[in-house]
Amino acid sequence: MMYDGGGMGAGGWILMILTVALLATLVVALVRPLAGPGPADPVGHAEEILADRLARGEISSEEYEQRLHVLRAAHR
Repeated sequence: MMYDGGGMGAGGWILMILTVALLATLVVALVRPLAGPGPADPVGHAEEILADRLARGEISSEEYEQRLHVLRAAHR
């Protein structure tokens, strides 16, 4: 009679790993929609602020173009 050490064979370990991976995927898929939207695009938000300031007359069109160029160059 042979003794196998009482452990699972290779197939048992693979099945266990796949089961844990499936459960983790399900948890992420269920929790992610509850977390809400991700962080907003900081460059897009900054461009909106610049456009608002231009529209209110707080900055000139030249200053707007200069700052927009700097913003876009810094986030490439």
